[in-house]
Amino acid sequence: MELRRNRRSLALGVLLLAFGVSVLLGSPGMGASIFAGAALLTGGWISAPSLRPFRFRIGPDGLDLRVAGLNRLVPWAEIDTIVLGQPARAAAAGPAAPSLLLVPGVGSAIDRPLVGRTPVDDRPALVLLSLADVRESADEVAAELNRVSGGRFTDARQGRIDARHDRTYARQGQRILSEPAFDSALRGYEKRMVDDLIQRGLDALASGPAEQRQAVRAKLDGRTLEVALRGYDMGQVDAFLERLAAALANDPEQPEQPQPHLPQPE
Repeated sequence: MELRRNRRSLALGVLLLAFGVSVLLGSPGMGASIFAGAALLTGGWISAPSLRPFRFRIGPDGLDLRVAGLNRLVPWAEIDTIVLGQPARAAAAGPAAPSLLLVPGVGSAIDRPLVGRTPVDDRPALVLLSLADVRESADEVAAELNRVSGGRFTDARQGRIDARHDRTYARQGQRILSEPAFDSALRGYEKRMVDDLIQRGLDALASGPAEQRQAVRAKLDGRTLEVALRGYDMGQVDAFLERLAAALANDPEQPEQPQPHLPQPE
């Protein structure tokens, strides 16, 4: 999928530029010159983003980009996570446009400043672009990233990540797994890492294609979780992740095999 730049602001910018030139040529005088100069500056500022070189292709090999200071193909191996997030905005201003944020993987050659923060786990991220700047809808972009990213994509728009402990995932009308409520332990697994891993697994379980489920299951099987001073109970986390990996291994066309129930804490 190749994203196309939204050039709606270009028409307004060109109109202001034309207006500024006409005032400058038709109304001599200091006041008119100042007014024309303001129109020209505003028109140039509005038009400039639409005229910059732009490329954003989403494919099985990675992201072919000319945005955010990048001008190359960024393979999926260099990407740990790509998140579609929706920044908060004052109610009077209406909902903000979703943005794509990229968290580089270990050993990635991406050296741009990570000035963004993912809404999932607050990790530093590279802000790739706002979807207000492209013609494709957020749902179209999310569907393609979910299809080709190998489990690296998380849709974190408002309303997509519900309160933990309350969300149930279903496939073909079947209840599969609910997000667990783990006890805290003095030395336990780092909470954000666990939350992110479970998020990926449940998203793949709910709607991911077979290759995404396989990729996430491999991540679960080879997991290395950090230990924190106040983290999630290790035994409960391990039991749930084993259950999640088993569910991901099931053929989505076949009924889910019964899985052991993980008791929820009081």
